[in-house]
Amino acid sequence: MDLHCRFTKGSTLLPLVLGSVECFAPCVPAHHQTIRPTTNLLTRAPLENSTLAAARDKGQQAPTMNYRHIYHAGNIGDVLKHIVLANILKYLQKKDGAYRVLDTHAGIGLYDLTSEEAQKTGEWQQGIGKVLENLGDAPDPVKEVLAPWLETVENLNPGGGVQFYPGSPEIACMLARKQDRLTLTELHPEDFEELKNNYGGDKKVKVIALDAWLALGSFLPPKERRGVVLIDPAFEVEDEFARVADGVIRGWKRWPTGTFAIWYPVKNFSAVRQLIATLDEAGIRNTMKIELSAGKVSKDAPMKASGMLVINPPWTLTKDMNAALPWLCKTLTQGINPSWNVEQVIPE
Repeated sequence: MDLHCRFTKGSTLLPLVLGSVECFAPCVPAHHQTIRPTTNLLTRAPLENSTLAAARDKGQQAPTMNYRHIYHAGNIGDVLKHIVLANILKYLQKKDGAYRVLDTHAGIGLYDLTSEEAQKTGEWQQGIGKVLENLGDAPDPVKEVLAPWLETVENLNPGGGVQFYPGSPEIACMLARKQDRLTLTELHPEDFEELKNNYGGDKKVKVIALDAWLALGSFLPPKERRGVVLIDPAFEVEDEFARVADGVIRGWKRWPTGTFAIWYPVKNFSAVRQLIATLDEAGIRNTMKIELSAGKVSKDAPMKASGMLVINPPWTLTKDMNAALPWLCKTLTQGINPSWNVEQVIPE
């Protein structure tokens, strides 16, 4: 396999058992084939600039955050989010026409799991680590659903193991065909510079320093008229669910036929119910909920469960998730009462 990876090879942490799968060449040109150390990665704090002022004019007071995804990369939340995203993209590729991916909270795009930050929490060991460790025993239907996501992991680690983990921009970029396009927005200045360094050299990708909620009003509908919007904020502020609802409704009104994939942590059940009710009241239809829990959920404990709301999902997604989630639930268990759920929460 001739893989022109942007990373230098690192240590092997776990065996990667994929068998014979199709791999996708990395999308960044050769002069972007290295990544700087991840010691100052993803911190989503607001910028004091005209973009923020515009957001405040719209009643969107930007909170102060100190979120760094490097501590959480590859965890159980990423596993669910990235499996769903990869399968949506593979479905879109059933047609020859181009599609657009809008990633509203792009971060930096890819992560070194041997970094001090990732090793400090070790959350990836309970996510991607467990998946790879047990993949050899997975039934074939499970491997088929996981394959589009795991192909990107393998592509970043051609020597085996899982030193480097792809974020959603990397997954979307690797899986994109020549005609497909990506728009990546990130507000934090340091993260934006990392994102631009990683993807700014690719003609398929637009990298823009912009607040996520403004992006939903600025870049929809895409000229391709096909695609997916991925929304996955840090959920560090109390009103984040309300901000998500407002942003999704605004984006959906501009692009009612688009697919919107919204990730959320499962800690506040009432907030999730209220989000669904708000979307329903706004007139949004055809929405499915996918949740995966590794154990008993607690507001004060580390995240063990997350979910996704998918508006206008591919018709194949329900079948795919019903095939994969039972195995994932068993494999990723961290305590009592692990669970999974796939349901249509808003009818067509």
